[in-house]
Amino acid sequence: MKKIVALLLVSLVFSCEEKQASKTLKNGTYRVVLEVQDNEELPFVFEVESTSELKIFNAEEEIVVNEVEYRNDSVFIKAPVFEGYIAAKFDGENLKGSFIKESLDRIVPFFAEYQNNERFEVNTISEQNVSGVWETVFSEGIEDDEYIAKGIFKQEGEKVIGTFRTTTGDYRYLEGVMDGETLKLSTFDGAHAFLFTAEVSDSTMEGTFYSGNHWKESFTAKRNETYELPSSDSLTFIKDDYDKLEFSFPNEKGEMVSLNDDRFKDKVVIVQIMGTWCPNCLDESKYYTKFYETNRDKDLEIVALAFEYAKTPEKAFKSIERLKKQLNIEYPVLLAQYGTSDKAKAQEKLPMLNHVLSYPTSIFIDKKGEVRRIHTGFNGPATGEKYTEFKNEFERFVDELMEE
Repeated sequence: MKKIVALLLVSLVFSCEEKQASKTLKNGTYRVVLEVQDNEELPFVFEVESTSELKIFNAEEEIVVNEVEYRNDSVFIKAPVFEGYIAAKFDGENLKGSFIKESLDRIVPFFAEYQNNERFEVNTISEQNVSGVWETVFSEGIEDDEYIAKGIFKQEGEKVIGTFRTTTGDYRYLEGVMDGETLKLSTFDGAHAFLFTAEVSDSTMEGTFYSGNHWKESFTAKRNETYELPSSDSLTFIKDDYDKLEFSFPNEKGEMVSLNDDRFKDKVVIVQIMGTWCPNCLDESKYYTKFYETNRDKDLEIVALAFEYAKTPEKAFKSIERLKKQLNIEYPVLLAQYGTSDKAKAQEKLPMLNHVLSYPTSIFIDKKGEVRRIHTGFNGPATGEKYTEFKNEFERFVDELMEE
């Protein structure tokens, strides 16, 4: 696969020597279609505002992209924070290329049409309306793969927005349509490319979830306005034979940092288990950064433990530096692991936990060093009211710990 990536880059760039680009992106919209399994198409839309800046749209989300590079007849587009990038050649006014994640050896071909802003085409007017709550099961009946979710959707005309919440987080901003009896939803943020398709009846849906061109799984759902997921504060805990959370990991200067350091003594500490590749972690990091800016003069510290799939520590720290710079993170982000984001391997680095079920996971430690709560996952802004509920409860609980 590495050879394929290398050949692709060679085909996009005629030589290692950079030359003045003969073409640039035109102002206006591009409809991008990624090629996934089963001959399905995963679309999203971006709008070019200048030759060096564009916006990617997913429902209410707008992702500003200002890392746009031209080489010969090719363009390279890199979304904020994440490693993945688009590499494409100009095909008249259109684009043809691939979405690439080098550390994972993944390449997804795509075609982009200029001056097209329709994410999905609607061929048949639908009598279905999916607005509301859906009790959902992914990979039903498949041992070790089955998991539950809560679908939350809003439909106006044929347009649909919403997300799936799981016990470990959410699938962020999904946007799509009802085309006849078929629901189509997609999102693209530079880390993940998701497509959901489902056949919908009045009260049930049966569908398939595609992640890039490397993964797919089935899901079923039924209407249930009162459905709730299990509490995210009860899924991960400290094992009985351990008293406290302990770790020692390096920062970007190579200095080992642990909870025994003076900066953490007699303070409330939030330990964030995360990865720079993780969209839910990005949402959480944005919130934690603002909260830390407001409360850093109080008895509070935040420290993030990054579990990176980058294959070398140098590349992992480069991703960490990029995240910190773009979000203006002022709390420490330590490298806990590189070469894999496997949760079982992460649990080996933190053996006092029963498991690491999700990125992100937040561990709340009081001023005496006792673990008071472990929160699995993160309900981001795409979840609407749930995100507001999380922020209110988070701030109430942290204030309570700081007042002790």
